[in-house]
Amino acid sequence: QVVESGGGLVQPGGSLRLSCAARGFTFGGYVMSWFRQAPGKEREFVASFSSGGSNPQYADSVKGRFFLSRDNSKNTVYVQMNNLKPEDTAVYFCNARRSATLNYWGQGTQVTVSS
Repeated sequence: QVVESGGGLVQPGGSLRLSCAARGFTFGGYVMSWFRQAPGKEREFVASFSSGGSNPQYADSVKGRFFLSRDNSKNTVYVQMNNLKPEDTAVYFCNARRSATLNYWGQGTQVTVSS
C-alpha cells in the first residue's frame, strides 16, 4: 500500500509538502505519481517519476510551482507545492504502478488553499 500525509489548510501563496510512503514493497521499478481530485471534478494527473526514479513529469497547471523528490532509504516520494492557489484545492492521491495488477492507490490527503 501507499500512505499519503502532509495535507492541510494553507493561505494562497503558501507552501505544503506531501509525502507518499510505500509500505510492504520497495518503489524501485514503479511509476510513482500524484493525482488530485477537486469536488465535482474528475481525478487529474499532477506529477510523476518514471519507473527508473528520474525524469519527473508535471501537469502544465503546476509546472514551476510543484517539485518532486524521493528518499529511497525511506521508500518515500514527496511533492513540494509552492505558491499554492485556490484552484489547487483538492484531495491529493499517491499512486504506485508497475503493472495492471501491481497498482496501488493511497487514501488521499486533503489540501485546502483559502484565505
